[in-house]
Amino acid sequence: MLAYLTGGSGFVGGWLSAHLESAGDEVIRTKTEVDVTDAEAITTSLVQAAPDVVYHLAALAHVGRSWSDPARTFEVNALGTLQVLEAASRCPVPPVVLVVSSAEVYGQTAGEAPLTEEVALRPVTPYAASKVAAEYLGVQAWLGRGVRAIRVRPFNHVGPGQSPDFVVSALARRIVEAERAGGGPVRVGNLEASRDFTDVRDVVRAYRLLAERGIAGEVYNVATGHSVTIADVAHQLSALAKVDVQLVPDPELMRPVDVPVFVGDATRLRETTGWAPRISLTSTLADMFDYWRMRPI
Repeated sequence: MLAYLTGGSGFVGGWLSAHLESAGDEVIRTKTEVDVTDAEAITTSLVQAAPDVVYHLAALAHVGRSWSDPARTFEVNALGTLQVLEAASRCPVPPVVLVVSSAEVYGQTAGEAPLTEEVALRPVTPYAASKVAAEYLGVQAWLGRGVRAIRVRPFNHVGPGQSPDFVVSALARRIVEAERAGGGPVRVGNLEASRDFTDVRDVVRAYRLLAERGIAGEVYNVATGHSVTIADVAHQLSALAKVDVQLVPDPELMRPVDVPVFVGDATRLRETTGWAPRISLTSTLADMFDYWRMRPI
């Protein structure tokens, strides 16, 4: 397959490009990242590339920061998706478009777990609302224009190379910093939250399988079906350090709204593609810890 990635230079994009190429796909490279909110630029780029599939990853993905600039979050995540879908519709042969959403769209789920794709969406953050809008633009593009849009809702995905803007990578980095300092306190946010973590290398396998076998207009969760608390993750990472560290709550790291438990049901994905996660959280955390150990901080 000839693949076009928006947001290809990001954390997931790097892993996805490597996976696609290892599977024999050709990944289209652009000299610079195309701004998905620029209708002319993304249309020109996509029409010239004429891909078989577009993996639409480009987004402002930091949930916490969406509170401080909701307008920009909506512009990139929703309007950017609209421009990508419009550009795809103008290709000589419209490609499959994998619209990467987020499990954050489920929001306040009233304790429902595991979450299936049929659960009502109750977004509680500006980021989540922007992703709901992006998803329904995908639905409209399929129903109204025949663009083969497939929506995907990944739950929390983690792995080596992830930005420390995200909780697990931030914890790994802070604990490595404490290890280099000979031990001491490590700032933490809400340790009681429970999340369904999938290794990014498993996530990108799911994306490619959906591009091949997913049903246009449908939506798929990507999840392990199991959740762990941030406290458990923090303790596993602490155990990897060669010195004693102490976890110290920091109010500045708390979100205005934090959903207590998020765990997903990936039955639809499994039945459609045969996908199942292969990498354990223990292995993922060890890889992330080693990633930060090998870098100057």
